[in-house]
Amino acid sequence: MSPALVARRQEKGFSTRAVHVGSDPDEATNAVIQPISLSTTFKQDAVGVHKGYEYGRSGNPNRDSLERLLASLEAGGAEAIAFSSGSAATSTIIQSLGPNSHIVSVSDVYGGTFRYMNRVAAENQGLSTTFVDLENASEENIAAAIRENTKLIWVESPTNPTLKLVDIRRIADIAHTHASAPMVLVDNTFLSPYWSSPLLNGADIVMHSLTKYINGHSDVIMGAAILPPHRPEFSDKLRFLQNAIGAVPSPYDCWLAQRGAKTLQLRMKTHGQNALAVAKYLERSPYVKDVIYPGLASHPRHELAKRMISPHAKKFVDTLGDPEENGGIPFGGMVSFRIRGDDGAAERFLTHTKIFTLAESLGGVESLAELPSKMTHASIPPAERANLGIGNDLIRLSVGIEDVEDILEDVKQALEFSVDITDVASPLKVPQQHPAIENLASALAAL
Repeated sequence: MSPALVARRQEKGFSTRAVHVGSDPDEATNAVIQPISLSTTFKQDAVGVHKGYEYGRSGNPNRDSLERLLASLEAGGAEAIAFSSGSAATSTIIQSLGPNSHIVSVSDVYGGTFRYMNRVAAENQGLSTTFVDLENASEENIAAAIRENTKLIWVESPTNPTLKLVDIRRIADIAHTHASAPMVLVDNTFLSPYWSSPLLNGADIVMHSLTKYINGHSDVIMGAAILPPHRPEFSDKLRFLQNAIGAVPSPYDCWLAQRGAKTLQLRMKTHGQNALAVAKYLERSPYVKDVIYPGLASHPRHELAKRMISPHAKKFVDTLGDPEENGGIPFGGMVSFRIRGDDGAAERFLTHTKIFTLAESLGGVESLAELPSKMTHASIPPAERANLGIGNDLIRLSVGIEDVEDILEDVKQALEFSVDITDVASPLKVPQQHPAIENLASALAAL
């Protein structure tokens, strides 16, 4: 697909595309909502003559519709490939690199990706991976990590769970000017296509766990890869491998994910505003050692966060007023923080919340909380976890779209239950009405 065609397809607003792309009325019945096509095989009018579908593993109307939508929502995208899970997308992409390849990966990569690189691909295809702090490493050190056989630089921004912020444009410039010219992949799961547009910043591949924000309702396991118009050969390769491996999603899951994506903008606005309110609350609490949320004005990478937000999200953020006066900007729904107290404080917090559910995963409408060191990142060796700052005091929150007053009250009561007041330097000072509540309620009312 040409860049001009990509631009024309994405000229409508984000929510307009989310509602309409891939959602034409059914040609047979004029049903406004596309039916679910469960058939595994399709009639041919003559040998090799068909309407684009032969066998369900190779193609399905619901999958095609979802892929058109995903390519439209990821700004700069030309082709999207939906997979049976985010891990299936990861494994297919890495397998496409061939034997004895090398990857430069962000150091605190998702635990499942770390496991596949080090435990599966290393043993089965001779893959070697160099883990680099892509947030803080110099350009010289990043370039030095790239080898002759480096095929890919794997980026998460923000990272999981420490929310390090990697400058995607900087990494793309380093990669594309290096003699090895590795592709740059960005896992955009944490911010979704609403808050971040990595392809516009030079990335060659964007991947998502659709399980998270894009579907948004914690009832689908899926993944996707989205590619720009200048990578048609790699797109074709991934489609071939997907079909050969069989890493395809079900028609029903595709239908559900497409339905969920229709409200992505509405949900991501609320996720972001609620998360900012939680981060500001935690920042003021003496029960908390530190808060990690790049949207906070006090965050050391806040200026990069402001530059990173997508053009469509920036329009929304600009309506919220001065970021300095507001204490920051919404920047996705993920917040991590380190709790004070003894070694059991984090687990007491996680088992005493009423709104937040103790569970892995993220990005659903409901608020979730977890302990990465013993849950999502338990597969990473303890010494490496410690080096990355993933200790037993680090709590990861996926802030949902519930009423912000209820979310903040839940955090407040769980902190007070979990941390002995004698373990903190000063008594807790919480106003009857947290300022974020009033500000957020006004913003939500304006939506």
